Amino acid sequence: MELGLVTLLRAAWVAAILPIVFALIPSSKLSFFQQFVLGFAKRGKIMQASSNKFSVPQKLFIHFYILAFVWTTLLLAATWLYAYSTTPKISEPLLFSSIASHLTGGSHIFSLQRSHTSKEHRSRIAVSIFLLLLMEAQVLRRLFESIYVFKYSPSARMHILGYLTGLFFYTAVPISLCCNHATEVYKFGLSLIQEFIVKGKDRMLVAEVDWWRFLNPLMQLRWYSWMGAAIFCWGWIHQCHCHAILVIYAAFVVASGCSDLTIWLLWGFTVANLVLAAAETHRWYLHKFDNYPRNRFAIFPFVY
Repeated sequence: MELGLVTLLRAAWVAAILPIVFALIPSSKLSFFQQFVLGFAKRGKIMQASSNKFSVPQKLFIHFYILAFVWTTLLLAATWLYAYSTTPKISEPLLFSSIASHLTGGSHIFSLQRSHTSKEHRSRIAVSIFLLLLMEAQVLRRLFESIYVFKYSPSARMHILGYLTGLFFYTAVPISLCCNHATEVYKFGLSLIQEFIVKGKDRMLVAEVDWWRFLNPLMQLRWYSWMGAAIFCWGWIHQCHCHAILVIYAAFVVASGCSDLTIWLLWGFTVANLVLAAAETHRWYLHKFDNYPRNRFAIFPFVY
């Protein structure tokens, strides 16, 4: 079932990427298909009034970030609780010893308690938690901007399929960041709910939170996760000035160790989608303003 979820997500990303890639191919034979795809991508100033029949207000962008915030928070809480439940109890001195051993490349302090496979498994869950934390920071920032910064014109519209694509994107991204463990986390959460229903609130075991154990997933992160976090922070700040979202989603690839195909496909869709939008906006500027620089590139300097 877990493999099925991963396969489904990868297939969904590929299916979303391919039409955009075909629409970007400079061929007259594909002009009808290009216009068809571009019709869904247009919004705001580049959307013609005649296209408003199948459109919604552009201010509904806020729905994307509300959905992403709720969904990411749910996945983050469930995954972190699952990681907490599977982490062996440790004392504070042992924790610091394990951190020192990890940083110096020595044997892990839990080697006698857990197998190597279990340790690697917990490490992968820790990466998923870290990626969800980065995603949470991003969607919170975008939600804040949608409420207090962005001021959409009452006439600004976007195509209904563009709106649905946005809902798909912000549903698929968080689950893609933790899809390798989503099934086991789901089963864990389901067991907690069943226990609550059978025992009731008053009979549920309430244990004191071990904060060192709670933060243990962050202590298992490797260098590439922190490097990805650094790229994310740079892109997060730089996004105030330009479309550095490409950098932000590239950070997910780096933070995951560059080995998760699902996250690569997520990044690929983000790149393809922004290239398509940038190209169409570039053409609109060329058509609308006579003094717009004719030698300016749409998105990649000296390339495209």
